[in-house]
Amino acid sequence: MALVAQLPDLPDPKFRTDPEPYIALFGVGFLFGIFGHLFKSKLMVAAGVLMIFLATVALPIVAQLGY
Repeated sequence: MALVAQLPDLPDPKFRTDPEPYIALFGVGFLFGIFGHLFKSKLMVAAGVLMIFLATVALPIVAQLGY
């Protein structure tokens, strides 16, 4: 039992990030994509795809590299 008490918490609290900004950016990007398709605006669709990419791939990687 003493060995278990010495193990670190997983995941380590210093590596935790708040997911709310990523979820909000993902939702806004999704809405941009929908409205871009409704208005037939390639620029809005591209902006939506870029926002979704940033929220799901690029920004979380940058946040983890900051630790």
